[in-house]
Amino acid sequence: MPEIALSIHASANPVSLPARRSLLRSRAAGAHVTNIELFFDLVFVYAVTQLSHTLLHGLNLVSASQVLLLFLAVWWVWVFTSWVTNWLDPERPLVRLLLLMLTLAGLLLSIALPDAFAGRGLLFAGAYVFMQVGRTLFMLWALGDAAPANTRNFQRITVWLATSGVLWLAGGWLDGQWRAWCWIVALTLEYIGPALAFPVPGLGRSSTADWDIDGGHLAERCSQFVIIALGESVLVTGSSFADTLSQPQALLAFVSAFVGSVAMWWIYFDLGAERGSVAIRHASDPGRTARIAYTYLHLLIVAGIIVSAVADELTLHDASQHADAIGSAVLIGGPALYLLGNAWFKKTVNSTNLPLSHLVGMGLLAALAVAVAWKPLSVLALGLATTLVLALVALWETISLRHLRRKLQESSVL
Repeated sequence: MPEIALSIHASANPVSLPARRSLLRSRAAGAHVTNIELFFDLVFVYAVTQLSHTLLHGLNLVSASQVLLLFLAVWWVWVFTSWVTNWLDPERPLVRLLLLMLTLAGLLLSIALPDAFAGRGLLFAGAYVFMQVGRTLFMLWALGDAAPANTRNFQRITVWLATSGVLWLAGGWLDGQWRAWCWIVALTLEYIGPALAFPVPGLGRSSTADWDIDGGHLAERCSQFVIIALGESVLVTGSSFADTLSQPQALLAFVSAFVGSVAMWWIYFDLGAERGSVAIRHASDPGRTARIAYTYLHLLIVAGIIVSAVADELTLHDASQHADAIGSAVLIGGPALYLLGNAWFKKTVNSTNLPLSHLVGMGLLAALAVAVAWKPLSVLALGLATTLVLALVALWETISLRHLRRKLQESSVL
């Protein structure tokens, strides 16, 4: 998280620092993503699968609200860890041990997801609080007193996360609505913390001007989570197609789901991800860009992919059925969330207007929602329509940015 990224360059002399300061990355050659970070991500492949399956098997407002809260928690614990590894050196044995312990806790958290609002609430809350608070305390220890600004920053974070942690654990112990309200308040505290710069009486608050991060590393980490979500979508498509081979419309539904996933990949990765990485590396205030574009806005992008994966499974299993209100919301809402997230992300990192292609795509999806409310379509027809919209947006942006792509290639930016 942004709190992690207060500048330490001024005191980064490895000769005069205590031994534990060697746990921090060297900024000389820029941070790179390590294999242990990718290993840590494997747990979140499982977490994303658990979330999508939980939503699929409980398509109602209550279940959807619960999955949303759990998704926000999963994203938050992952992105906080990505901010930490922007500073800690994962090649050091102690840092690797930290990441392995977080991986184990993340596995327990993922196991608890389907029953987090039932019998495994305390397991989920305990694993989550251990990851959030334990990682922050480790960072405090790693910094020591050689970087007072960073130390004060993590002291603030510890106060915020310890406060929310009490609510998480209380909710895990309680049942029913009390659990839901405790967790809603806890998650709200954690989400507004970075936006408010973690104010704490006696310790003050942070400033994004001080959140000096390696933007390329964080951009790459968030891109990898997008790949995780897209990979889960492809897995869902393949396994669902294998189960429905005998159905007459299965092949068409399979092609539609696959093309939709390809279009999603294209919209984000064709130029968007690399332009975002270049922009944050050259930003005058990389901490602010990272907080908005990568910490908050990527929520919409990943959520859109997860909901779209559920829509793909619905399309493959219920192709000939008429889409009801909830099914239509899933089929249209996933692509809409994805386009909205990408549009605001690209606007933020590139300091431009919202992409016209994305606005038109969202407009077409809105028109489709109105049309479905007037005359319901089959699940397959609606899935084909949303895939067509995504493919149109991908093609439009590819054509409209061809001159920019050529310019970037000539200047060796890409």
